[in-house]
Amino acid sequence: MGNIYDDPTFFQAYGQMDRSRMGLEGAGEWHQFKRLFPELEGKTVLDLGCGYGWHSAYAAERGAASVTAIDQSGRMIGEARRRNPEGRIRYRVCSLEEYEYPEEEFDLAVSNLVLHYIQDLDSIYRKVYRTLKSGGIFLINMEHPVFTGSVREEWVRDSQGRALHWPVDDYFYPGERKTVFLGEEVAKQHHTLTQILGGLLAFGFTLTAVEEAVPDPAMLGLPGMRDEMRRPMMLLVRAQKR
Repeated sequence: MGNIYDDPTFFQAYGQMDRSRMGLEGAGEWHQFKRLFPELEGKTVLDLGCGYGWHSAYAAERGAASVTAIDQSGRMIGEARRRNPEGRIRYRVCSLEEYEYPEEEFDLAVSNLVLHYIQDLDSIYRKVYRTLKSGGIFLINMEHPVFTGSVREEWVRDSQGRALHWPVDDYFYPGERKTVFLGEEVAKQHHTLTQILGGLLAFGFTLTAVEEAVPDPAMLGLPGMRDEMRRPMMLLVRAQKR
């Protein structure tokens, strides 16, 4: 993931997205995801794939004692330091696979829109479980398997460009899927719902919330947003270490 986000042209295009320009309020799923966050006062937080650092800043603003924010992209980390320079946030260029995950270090681990780039989910689950304190929370926002299991993440359209239906194929064959995102071919990883949720249970987590993201009603007037009610794009999960 880091290589494509470090590409200057791709990174510039990413910067024009609403969620890049407007922060959390520009993300259609934020009205749901923010409700899953625990009380943050005095807590230690790990932000896995921090991007511009919006979730790290949210945690710091709500009293987190410290936030460790990692991202594989050096450009992302540079932008995060510029936009969200709060002193309690420690930024680091590092992939999810390479991070050390110190034992029982964090009260909360949050992963926003990164796990669908990870091939070995079980390895990350195991490491996150280890690094959380007893009772710690793992918050996940990732692309829904109906979305990653589609055909190049595109609608089937009629001759006028109207969306007819969303094709899903080879659902039970996990692995790499290619799609076009911001004008560039990007490789993602498809995982079934059984893999995503069953994996968390297998490593000792208790599921306390599972939600499919729907657009904020206030955003339904935006171009194309009503079509987001026709199929799930994102999966939101809150899991707790026993």
